[in-house]
Amino acid sequence: MPTPTSRLRFREMTQADLTNIAALDITGARSPTNWIDWNRRNYVEHGFGLWAVETHAGEFIGDCGLTVQTVEDERLVESGWHVLSSARSRGYATEAAEAVREFARELGVDHLIAIIRPNNVASQRVATKIGLTLEREVHKNGGPALIFGADLSQ
Repeated sequence: MPTPTSRLRFREMTQADLTNIAALDITGARSPTNWIDWNRRNYVEHGFGLWAVETHAGEFIGDCGLTVQTVEDERLVESGWHVLSSARSRGYATEAAEAVREFARELGVDHLIAIIRPNNVASQRVATKIGLTLEREVHKNGGPALIFGADLSQ
């Protein structure tokens, strides 16, 4: 799990997070319950997943972490983040994503990616702030997606 930052801490998601996860703007085929179940399986299978992100006072901010994604038949480690709309534009996503990037480096991940929709300019800014650069555009999960990435082995 990533090291806490000056403003944020990370913890494993549980079913008690259902209301918080439902409040995130997560699109896709997974329901909030399935989202939590998927991440709990990731913790067991990979030793990582998306973690619940909170302030040190216990205020839920969103989720952030690592997942294994298949991109054009290649399995890659992705850094992903989702922040409550009420907590955006405060630097939380960047702060959490920086901690997750460092955690990925500590795990020995050679190449880290972020999969971002072309219209999600805010997440593209977070990706560049943590040192990821645009590598290519792909078709993923029913639409175009931008792959930002960086080698961490250097």
